[in-house]
Amino acid sequence: MAELPVVKRLRKEMENLKRELTVDLPRELERARAHGDLSENAEWAMAKQRQEFLRARLSNYELRIAELARINLDSVPRDTVGLGSKVEVEDLDEGARTEYEIVVPEEVDASLNRISLASPLGKAMLGRGEGDDFEVQTPKGKRSYVVTRLLTIHDLIASGNGDNSQS
Repeated sequence: MAELPVVKRLRKEMENLKRELTVDLPRELERARAHGDLSENAEWAMAKQRQEFLRARLSNYELRIAELARINLDSVPRDTVGLGSKVEVEDLDEGARTEYEIVVPEEVDASLNRISLASPLGKAMLGRGEGDDFEVQTPKGKRSYVVTRLLTIHDLIASGNGDNSQS
């Protein structure tokens, strides 16, 4: 079974955190210890605080990866908007076209047009195919859109573009 691109990105971030926790941070702790009295050593205290933070973050990543790994890609639609889709829509009122990517909450980024399925626009697009029109309530009022282009996560994985992280 194929892995969601977000899982690959989270695993890569975990590797970076593990490297910092097991290589970089022990060096910092050793340098701080060399300064003597640990009770008044700000470098030591900061490094220990960073160590606790990294351990908590790694634990959260492990839990989230386990949750995301349970998503069965076969359950994601192959011909309509679903998780991982890139969707170009045309605003029928203004004529402007915009491409959105439907992502999990960790990857939402308005500046990159990455939206969640749980957002009003994401919910309105869910299950739509190319040529389908829909309405959504926005801060500007009710808007009408049409799906002008759709690439599902299956299309993106097949083309090798399923991992579009900004690394």
